[in-house]
Amino acid sequence: MSDKTELDLENTLYLDLKDGRVVIKLLPDLAPNHVARIKELAREGFYDGVVFHRVIEGFMAQGGDPTGSGMGGSGKKLEQEFSHPSVAKHVRGTCSMARSQSPNSADSQFFIMFDEARSLDGQYTIWGEVVEGMDFVDNIKKGSSFANGTVKDPDSIVRMQVAADAKE
Repeated sequence: MSDKTELDLENTLYLDLKDGRVVIKLLPDLAPNHVARIKELAREGFYDGVVFHRVIEGFMAQGGDPTGSGMGGSGKKLEQEFSHPSVAKHVRGTCSMARSQSPNSADSQFFIMFDEARSLDGQYTIWGEVVEGMDFVDNIKKGSSFANGTVKDPDSIVRMQVAADAKE
């Protein structure tokens, strides 16, 4: 889908990166609590200026940690909303929540898939899909494969906003 007029603006995110705008269709039917929290954080400006601290070529770009270390968050843990693999899959453009070993530890960190990683299906909460601007996601600075994707001088989120609230 590339026609923005078909999108429900209340359930669409604009993720502005250095190279342009990424449009993410939110999936409240799959993860209503995660979608609500991400919209709440976006409306607070929480994600603005936050870096993509872990980016692995051919796998994913992870951000959403205000400390940039991979250890921080908003301070509010969410209960998992895993989808059965027959319903939602980790494929190119999938937006999913990062978490620790505990299934109920997702907070504000998320990742966007560069490619398919079906081993993640049913293990992480999928909350959205990139419908436009995936080429801008592809341009996010990659990290070292020797350091689990840790990025030196990482790219950041310029702004994340709910489309219904967007001024531009």
